[in-house]
Amino acid sequence: MIADKNAAQSQMTDLLIAFFLILLNGVFALSELAVVSSRKARLRMMVEDGRSGARAALALAEEPGRFLSTVQIGITLVGVLAGAFSGAALGGRLTAFFTGIGIDDDLASPLGFGLVIGAITFLSVIIGELVPKHIALRNPEGIACAVAPGMRLLSRAAAPVVWLLDSTTALLLRLFGIRAGDEPAVTDEEIRSIVAEAENAGVIETAEQEMIAGVMRLGDRTVRAVMTPRADIDMIDASWDEAELRGHFAAMGYSAAPVHSGDPDDVLGIVLAADALRMVLNSRKLDLRSVIREAPVIPDTVDALGALETLQKSALPIALVVDEFGHFEGMVTRADILDAIAGEFHADADEGEPEAVQRADGSWLIAGWMPADEMAERLRIKLPERRAYDTAAGFLLNLFERVPATGDVVEDGGWRYEIVDMDGRRIDKILASRIPE
Repeated sequence: MIADKNAAQSQMTDLLIAFFLILLNGVFALSELAVVSSRKARLRMMVEDGRSGARAALALAEEPGRFLSTVQIGITLVGVLAGAFSGAALGGRLTAFFTGIGIDDDLASPLGFGLVIGAITFLSVIIGELVPKHIALRNPEGIACAVAPGMRLLSRAAAPVVWLLDSTTALLLRLFGIRAGDEPAVTDEEIRSIVAEAENAGVIETAEQEMIAGVMRLGDRTVRAVMTPRADIDMIDASWDEAELRGHFAAMGYSAAPVHSGDPDDVLGIVLAADALRMVLNSRKLDLRSVIREAPVIPDTVDALGALETLQKSALPIALVVDEFGHFEGMVTRADILDAIAGEFHADADEGEPEAVQRADGSWLIAGWMPADEMAERLRIKLPERRAYDTAAGFLLNLFERVPATGDVVEDGGWRYEIVDMDGRRIDKILASRIPE
């Protein structure tokens, strides 16, 4: 009786030790994934809020090398101990049990060890790996804060072994010609992915997500992509008489217009419609030159953010855009920048038409003036980083390598583009249809 009781207690102890080793492996797996998956920005916010363990978690996340080596040592050591212990203790006990019930020794030994190793492996994968990692992914920052202090102490205790592992790893990398690089910068795609996840989770509104995407596009656009081109501007000739000026201001659909001295490249400045109206209401002669204002001039090589900075420093809401030869190319306003961030306004579209409409068959009817990067997002195509065009019309001209005619078709990147309408030599409407695979 006493011997049977001692044997039962010994078996229970062996099982508890094996289960403890599996749990310990799970703790290492949980800690590793929690720290690696934690976002440093959120950890920094937790540090500022005084969250316990946040500073230690941030230290591990910023320098994960020693921590990962420590975790790897722990997982490897636990795995070796669990395998050796289960094989020697539990495997032997199960073999003796099979022998006792009449199974041949040649079969009892592999059967006993096989069943124990299979069970330990199954539990190690489920309890020691998968379950902890799923838990870590649900709240990586919170779990990282909880486990970081203990892991830092363990890293310090294992420092000599960790140093040996790190040095050996670095030596092998150098032998293979691989150099340890700096931490990769966060890409635009990663930021868009995070924002999209936040929008799907309801953390931010859809309109906010669209505006964040617009701000990111703004940094990649040149001022030419957001300006009103010269061909679409009703310019004023300083030599016009008062009747011509009154007629022009009466028909003008904008709040300001550039003034030239007979040559459209020789822009004298801009005139605000409000200044002209004030002179008329005061029954004064419409003296154009007295209300001309000097507008800031921007080269067409600057990006849209540079244009925004210029407009912020200017008392006028308009800037003139010129090319490298000083020729007048167009003008950009604060409203143009807002349009690029928040999306098109109804009054900005040609005759109130939207820049892109998806049809029932999945094809897109696209306005030629639509920004090329917005078109690329709708069609899920990739544009070259360096390109000589800013609009959908420019994209098509680059494909055709000539001025197309209505009905011309070109295919590229899995899409078929048809010129639906031309406005003189300018592409006005494009039909984009996906090519069937």
